[in-house]
Parts: sequence; C-alpha cells; structure tokens
Amino acid sequence: MKNYLSLLAGVVFGIGLMVSGMSNPNKVIEFLDITGTWNPSLAFVMLGAIPISFLGFRWIEFKNKTLFSGELHLPGKTHINSSLWMGSFIFGVGWSITGFCPGPALVALGTGSTKALAFVIAMIIGMILHDRAYPSMIQRMGARKENA
Repeated sequence: MKNYLSLLAGVVFGIGLMVSGMSNPNKVIEFLDITGTWNPSLAFVMLGAIPISFLGFRWIEFKNKTLFSGELHLPGKTHINSSLWMGSFIFGVGWSITGFCPGPALVALGTGSTKALAFVIAMIIGMILHDRAYPSMIQRMGARKENA
C-alpha cells in the first residue's frame, strides 16, 4: 500500500508540474528573465505551493513521524555553510541556463524531451562526481583548519 501511495503522490506531483508549466524550460527561463520577456505566471505557482508546503511541514513536525510511522528525517535549520552556498549557486546557474531543476527534468524526460535527457545525464554525472570528490574536499578542509 505504501508503494502505491508513493506512486500516486509522484504522479500527482508530475501532473502538477506539467499543468503549472514548471516542466517547460522555456516558461521557466522567461520567469527568470526579469529584464526581458518576464513571465510572472510561475510566481503564482510558487505562491500557491508555499502555504501548502508550510502546512505540510508543520503537520509532520507536530506528528514527529511519517504517514506510515517511519522515522522522520528533516534537514537542520541552522546548518548554512560554504557547501550549501556553493551548491545553491551551482543549482541556480544550472536552472537559469537550462530551465530545468531535477523534478521537472524527470517529468519532461517522460515526455521524450531530448533537452531533459541531456540535463538528466549531466545531473547524474554531477552527482557521481560530487560523491567521489566531496569526501576528499572535506578531508582537505579539515586538515587545513587543524594546521592553521
């Protein structure tokens, strides 16, 4: 049952991305182009999503467990560091260049989009590179702090 509900949630999310235009990279790029042909329609999507997400997070924080009574893993609220800043910067640059972020890219991939395919391949390569490079970077940064 748990897997069926997860599948249903994913399908509803994907349909929402398609209906809202978030899986259309041109619409996203128009939204990000505030000095050109700015299209504010995605701002309304975000304004609708923020209160729903807020209520959902408040509900699970109050219950302190998942819908199926599993352990709840929420990100820390105060762990802002250079890795977060760099990751956010890279994400923003990629989003503004391609018009895709991971969820909408996977939805667009399902429609046969070759741009989405290129994005998803690049995303997977980036994830692999991160997983291989990040631990050694953290280790080197720790060694520098100890020697300082």
